[in-house]
Amino acid sequence: MSKKNPTIRENIRLGKLVHGGQAIAEVPSGKKIFVWGGLPGELVNVLVTKKKRSYFEGIVTEVIEPSDDRVEPEEQKSYLSTSPWQMMNYSAELIHKDSILRESFERESVSIPEWGEFETVGGITGYRNKMEFGFWGDDDGLQLAHYVRGTHGKQKVDGSILTNDFINDAAQSILQELRRLDMWGGDLKTVVIRSSKETQVVAALFMKKELDMSEFNLPSNLKGIDFYYSNPDSPASVPTKKLYSLGDIKLYDSIMGKNITYDVMSFFQVNLPVFEKALATIKSKLGGLPIVDLYSGVGTIGIPLGADTLVESDESNIKMAKQNATGTTTKVIHATSESAQEYITEDKILIVDPPRVGLHMKVIDRIAEVKPSQIIYLSCNPSTQARDVRLLAEFYDVSYAQGFNFFPRTPHIESLIVLKLK
Repeated sequence: MSKKNPTIRENIRLGKLVHGGQAIAEVPSGKKIFVWGGLPGELVNVLVTKKKRSYFEGIVTEVIEPSDDRVEPEEQKSYLSTSPWQMMNYSAELIHKDSILRESFERESVSIPEWGEFETVGGITGYRNKMEFGFWGDDDGLQLAHYVRGTHGKQKVDGSILTNDFINDAAQSILQELRRLDMWGGDLKTVVIRSSKETQVVAALFMKKELDMSEFNLPSNLKGIDFYYSNPDSPASVPTKKLYSLGDIKLYDSIMGKNITYDVMSFFQVNLPVFEKALATIKSKLGGLPIVDLYSGVGTIGIPLGADTLVESDESNIKMAKQNATGTTTKVIHATSESAQEYITEDKILIVDPPRVGLHMKVIDRIAEVKPSQIIYLSCNPSTQARDVRLLAEFYDVSYAQGFNFFPRTPHIESLIVLKLK
């Protein structure tokens, strides 16, 4: 330990990367430390950012012995905020993600006969069609900002390499208009900006006060913007009250030949080329039965695949899903998945794409009771997905498994599991 700064741990040899994206190591006391900004095998100095009873968390401050996989981050000052794996080459990223995915299922003692090759499509930067920025006010005026990972501090940014130029340009336009109105950073939470394939851009601004935004001029590179008061005690981008609208915040895209309408706050995939690759894989694995799509959002999975029924709980998503289902025989059900158990039946294929917490236990219990012949499980959290698959292992075998890199340069993993009734 450094005598000058007790929060610096020196000469830490890093181990493997774990679920969540940090490298794991051990300090002299025997406690584990989870470290951002480091790679397996590296010797580093670490700033401790969090101390818990059984472990520490930290950020690399100096790399003494670098890994052969280390590269210079494109966003040297701010990469840890949104894309903390910029510091490794892309081949290494795919290897580590594949390893973490496999370990998630091994930890739950789930048997996977064979994993498909970890799938990636398109570019590794500029792929995001949605980005969220925070704000920071200083002597230079109002600035865009991201939180520094692992801390409560903020880092000024001009944009992000993960998203396209249209979103970054719109962020700057919104910033300039807020500066013109002399907005104070402490009154603002975040701005969420989203673009379509056709590069139309919309936004939603979240504020800690019910501010009058009637003098805000809609920038020419923005199709529409909504203004929300958001309770300061709630997460950043959660609407409490809609205050004002300018323009139109609806966007339109085609997914596997199906027209999908959505808006700035809809549940919608952020990397469409990889998502369409996953959809094509799912389509190739489907049996011939009708499909029920739980946690369906605006219908981006169920409608292109011809689902018989969509089940979604969010009211704004439901409105879009009903619009997207117009002209089809697809039924759209406004309900939580756990309260819509009557749609989980033995004569239907079940598609699920739940939030990070995984399937509700009532859904798992209903599956175990009626035993649909096939379950397609797409997940943004392999850890909870593996848990759910273990809970269903008495009745189902894994017939297909594959990881998808929806989020290059980040530790996030999307995985597809196809379950077949024994």
